[in-house]
Amino acid sequence: MRRLLIIIVIGVLQLNLITCQSNDSISIRNNEEEIASSVRVYYFHGTRRCTTCKAVEEVTKEILNEYYATELANTTITFESINLDEEDSKEIANKLKVSGQTLLFISDNDTTNLTNQAFMNAVSNPLKLSILLTDTIDEMLK
Repeated sequence: MRRLLIIIVIGVLQLNLITCQSNDSISIRNNEEEIASSVRVYYFHGTRRCTTCKAVEEVTKEILNEYYATELANTTITFESINLDEEDSKEIANKLKVSGQTLLFISDNDTTNLTNQAFMNAVSNPLKLSILLTDTIDEMLK
């Protein structure tokens, strides 16, 4: 009887070990799928910037650096702050049809403009903006 109990316990432990290993492989596979996509983040602004304009850029950079450092390092995600008052920014602004302060997320399949939400929340509710940014990026990385 005691021998049967030991065999059952060993069997359960082996089953748990196999389950943990298969979950790890699923996690690795999901990470590889995420890396397959790319996200370009553009923040367009003028030379003279208000507190809110600066906060939009600051919150966006903080989220990217905190949650997506690996993706930034391997350029799966890129961030570019573009001053619309500079001559060399005109080409990209025209290409993306941007004429004023804009926070734009572009992936292979999608373009998302979060300007309104960013300006409404960057100063008064940065947590809400942070959640919106991560949700947008995560969806684009799928």
